[in-house]
Amino acid sequence: MKLKKLPIGISTLKKIIDGDYIYADKTDIAQSLIENGGGYYFLSRPRRFGKSLFLDTLRTIFDTDESNKEIFKGLHIYDNGYEFKKHPIIRISFNSGDFSSKESFHKRVYTILDDNQRDLDIQCPKEYDSSDCFGRLIEEAYKKYNKKVVILVDEYDKPILDNIDNKEVATIMREQLKNFYSVIKGADEYIKLVFITGVSKFSRVSLFSGLNNINDITIDKKYSTICGYTQNDIETVFAKHLEGQDFQKIKKWYNGYKFLGEGVYNPFDILLFIDKDFEYRNYWFSTATPTFLLKIMEQNRYFLPNLENVVKDEAMLNSFDVDYIELETLMWQTGYLTIDKVTTKYDDTLQYHLTIPNKEVKLSLMSSISQHISKIQNPIQLKDKIYEALFSQDFPKLETNIKALFASIPYNLFVNNKMYEYEGYYVSVFYAYIKALGFDLVGEDCTNKGRIDLTIKLDTAIYVIEFKTDGTSAISQIKDKKYHEKYMGENLPVYIVGIEFDVENRNISKVEWEKVN
Repeated sequence: MKLKKLPIGISTLKKIIDGDYIYADKTDIAQSLIENGGGYYFLSRPRRFGKSLFLDTLRTIFDTDESNKEIFKGLHIYDNGYEFKKHPIIRISFNSGDFSSKESFHKRVYTILDDNQRDLDIQCPKEYDSSDCFGRLIEEAYKKYNKKVVILVDEYDKPILDNIDNKEVATIMREQLKNFYSVIKGADEYIKLVFITGVSKFSRVSLFSGLNNINDITIDKKYSTICGYTQNDIETVFAKHLEGQDFQKIKKWYNGYKFLGEGVYNPFDILLFIDKDFEYRNYWFSTATPTFLLKIMEQNRYFLPNLENVVKDEAMLNSFDVDYIELETLMWQTGYLTIDKVTTKYDDTLQYHLTIPNKEVKLSLMSSISQHISKIQNPIQLKDKIYEALFSQDFPKLETNIKALFASIPYNLFVNNKMYEYEGYYVSVFYAYIKALGFDLVGEDCTNKGRIDLTIKLDTAIYVIEFKTDGTSAISQIKDKKYHEKYMGENLPVYIVGIEFDVENRNISKVEWEKVN
């Protein structure tokens, strides 16, 4: 039996169906969304998550009537009573284009509006600016076709995100988008449905402050699988393509993105994993190194073990602005963190506990972070030696290679920057390197006597580690606080390790270890 083709890089439903590509059916979610009465929807998902394909699925549904609905044969919407009716559609996509200036932004917008004018056979007067033309298109499309208008916006925030490390330009993009999207609010009587996708939710874009009736379905159980592949998709739709593969290992590597409901896979990972003959690699991560995140971490001296216990309320989770960028919020919105669990506070408000979604992101992110904050260009050999020392409980070898790690950090990294006086810097470097090895590592590990700096849990041993830069004994603190008692019932050797730093020499001055059971 001939296998269906893999839709790598394809985000057009008709091309997928006609070309005999695999399609994980999302028309059940689309039908439910439409039959709820239309309205205004916003969906945030990380890059390469299938947002554009879902938008095109909506476009195809609204561009179809009963006479040509055969394209949907075999899909949920075809067999479940949906009445296909055509509507005029306005499509706006900022997936591509130059957004480095106000002029280049407007050039891209004019191109988008020109495409819609030709599709709808409607002309805007030449003297109209982009906002006026957008408004004219909505109103005239309603009158011309005697049907309410569908507006689909893809990557609404890309002009801002492309300039997020340049506050001045990002602010200009924000204000231009604010004016452009404000047109939607004034055209409500002509609109059937608005569906907007993006990566981030910027709090001061009028899309959200002006459209007070918008339904944000980013973290909504009903729509948790609107993008991405489910475990059922992997085991049914991709069953033939993945025959003989270890589904649990695939899940550990690539699943884990959660939006309150069922966890999903990033489609890009699964498609490339199959295409590359089942090699476990960082397919999604490698498409865009999070350089801006790394810069924020460095500028803010972010203490990396804090990533083990990120807790946010819904307001912080869903929005930020170019004037103030919350690192952990940006990491959530861009896919480097995901929802682990939800708890309720004493006042009935929700708290969202975030975690790194899967093995791909953990290994790749920590490798990027460790290389960025230490500036070591070829860390692989050093990592391998640290890995071997931990597994074999070879403490002299561990000490030698940890010292080599910090000795490898270029001197110029510390010029005009007293990071070496900051204990958290040393802990963060060590944390990132060990986490990048794939070990089960707990930062800021809570006990009833305080917090352990780092705990490493292996199949062969458990390491309880404390760091000091102030001249006091690290291993004595572990003993005094009895941090190790938390792990005495694990039926594994438990080692306490004290690592002390000399800030003047910018390296380790002492490593002490002791087996405690």
